This record gives sequence, C-alpha cells and structure tokens, in this order.
Amino acid sequence: MIVFVSGGARSGKSNIAEQRVLDLAASSTCYYLATADVYDDEMAARVARHRQSRGAQWLTLEAPLAIDRALQKVPDGSSVLLDCLTLWASQVLYASELSEDEGLALLAGALADAQARRVHLVIVSNDINETLPPSDVETWRYLAFLQRAHRRVAAEAGSVLEVVAGCAIEWKNDGKLM
Repeated sequence: MIVFVSGGARSGKSNIAEQRVLDLAASSTCYYLATADVYDDEMAARVARHRQSRGAQWLTLEAPLAIDRALQKVPDGSSVLLDCLTLWASQVLYASELSEDEGLALLAGALADAQARRVHLVIVSNDINETLPPSDVETWRYLAFLQRAHRRVAAEAGSVLEVVAGCAIEWKNDGKLM
C-alpha cells in the first residue's frame, strides 16, 4: 500500500502521515526514511525536534538520495514514512549526477519494490504548485520535475491525501478518485 500525502509548507502533513504509518504498522517498529540533508543549525534543530516527538518506536534511515537502497533495508511488510519527496527532488537535481529521467526511474524502482514486498509506504511532499508561476527557468525546472514525481507517486498510490490547515482531504482511495 502506497499513500501519498501532499500539502503546503507547515500544513500538518507530516503529523497526518506519521499517524497513517502508525495505523498501518503490523509491528511495533516504524521506519522513517529521511531525505533531509542537514546543512545548518536550524535544520539540525528541526531534525532533532522531529526525532524526539516521534519516539522510540521509529527507526530512522537517512537517505537524501538513495531511497531505493534505504527501502531495501526494511523487512517485508514494514511501515515506512518517506519524508519528504520535495527535498529528495532537490537532491536529484542539484546534489547528484542523475538525470531527471534517472531520478524518476530510481523513484519508480523504489515504489515497485515497496509494492512487491508489501511495504506500507507513506510518502510526504510539499505542494508548491499553488502560487503564481515562477519567473526563472531553474525554478520552473524544479517545479516540473517535482510535479512529474508527484504524478508518478499518485498514480501508484492506493490513497492520495491533501492536507490543508491540519485537515486531510482524500482525493483517491484504493485507486478510486473521490
């Protein structure tokens, strides 16, 4: 089961995604696949705050880019929170040698592996397509790549949620559009 949770920055999507992982968990261990690359004190404090709030039942796997390899480390049938696709997309575009197509192939492989091994994968991402169109080419490139990744995940997901002000709106459930 793949669940896609999208929403604006600080909308509450991570809290809702964490709860979804807990609800799906078949064991007492849940996995947090972190795509953040800690690059300053503010980010380090934010990561520490999130780890503390999640508690001891969460095992963190850090994978700023290699989400496919990180997923292979979890047992079949596990529950995993991938947070977040937005940061992962920036790693693909700006901190790797991968082409956009190679990045999307890596994502597709991770999704296929999760489904084949019956991993409950909840994926969080920011919806940054709700404002005026960007004026520079590089922002357009990032936005287009992220939206391609979103469409790929949403197509594979059994459930697609949008979070607004801490409330989840379900747009797709078990493959059916709502």
